[in-house]
Amino acid sequence: MLRAAREVFGELGYGAPMEDVARRARVGVGTVYRRFPSKDVLVRRIAEEETARLTEQARTALGQEEEPWSALSRFLRTSVASGAGRLLPPQVLRVGVEGESAPEPVAPVAPPQARVPQQRQPGAAGGQLHELRLVEQRPVPVPDGQRDGSGAAALLEVVGRLVDRARAAGELRPDVTVADVLLVIATAAPSLPDAAQQAAASSRLLDILLEGLRSRPAA
Repeated sequence: MLRAAREVFGELGYGAPMEDVARRARVGVGTVYRRFPSKDVLVRRIAEEETARLTEQARTALGQEEEPWSALSRFLRTSVASGAGRLLPPQVLRVGVEGESAPEPVAPVAPPQARVPQQRQPGAAGGQLHELRLVEQRPVPVPDGQRDGSGAAALLEVVGRLVDRARAAGELRPDVTVADVLLVIATAAPSLPDAAQQAAASSRLLDILLEGLRSRPAA
């Protein structure tokens, strides 16, 4: 079910309905809701896992690449190839707009006015389902252990180290921020129906974006 959710959200974004996740997992939508009480809970789970994966990839690049630009580019190539950027929580991508302050905890990603499907309830006869209704989305409480957004904070810290090293070495444009690097990961992994075409497009786009990140000698 989680794999199906990753595929659906990776292709369509976090706005995709739970019915699409259920169809991809080949189960009823009620089965999805029994595992994840709301869409927000499922979205948070996926976002946290992808954030943790990116953090580990950044740490690996830091630990195995001595040259600053090689470490940063390795992280970007590995992350884009894994497709993790398509599932980053928007809160992380907004960091850097106002001085790269700490992110809000990973919580509902839809805007307050968004409407999401309500869980279908079993009908009285033959296990039929009542008609699906739309209800206003309500905030989902963040567990105490996650109120500090520690997963996103860890990602920002380690990517910040990659950025600082490359900038100090004069290999990264001085105006490039952590948010810019995460945005590259999010945009350089397009979702295309053909796997080979997607890999080629991602590689080509990342080459162009990496070239844009590098510093240029003064004229």
